[in-house]
Amino acid sequence: MSLVGKNIYLRALHVSDVDGDYPSWLNDKEVCKYNSHGDTLYTKEMALLYIKSVQDSPTCKVFAICDKTSDKHIGNISLQAICAKNESAEFAILLGDRAFWGKGLSKEAGKLLIDYGFDTLNLHRIYCGTNEANLPMQRLALFLGMSFEGRRKEAMKKNGKFYDILEYGIVSTSTRDN
Repeated sequence: MSLVGKNIYLRALHVSDVDGDYPSWLNDKEVCKYNSHGDTLYTKEMALLYIKSVQDSPTCKVFAICDKTSDKHIGNISLQAICAKNESAEFAILLGDRAFWGKGLSKEAGKLLIDYGFDTLNLHRIYCGTNEANLPMQRLALFLGMSFEGRRKEAMKKNGKFYDILEYGIVSTSTRDN
């Protein structure tokens, strides 16, 4: 299955993705500046185990973000911690290929995934949390229609410093833009 946008498409992660740039993104200090990755070496073997663990998972839908022109795998996006009872999921994104930063592709991928979550998975709520210093993710959450919901004080330690996590969420309604 794939979700197709104007400039990118989302497809399932493949085992063969470990042979591309994907594992190196999680070792790139700039790519991982605001997330929980990058503190320890991420290997191809770890990426392979991760891909196998999410394939066919009912609680995690992970997609590769691919550039339509080149078919290059440039990032990952997911709905994780999917809870059938609460009809909710956590949104996460990593645009790993820095050559594609600043082009609006995270917005395009995010919109595709939010629509998939509400329209295909029939979720009621999608949420995310981000490091207080991660302004691009905060802007993305707002662009996707999420509202600021709260702050978890000093909930993340990165490079020896504690950061607050800012929480955002969106609830499906009949007036939601498609």
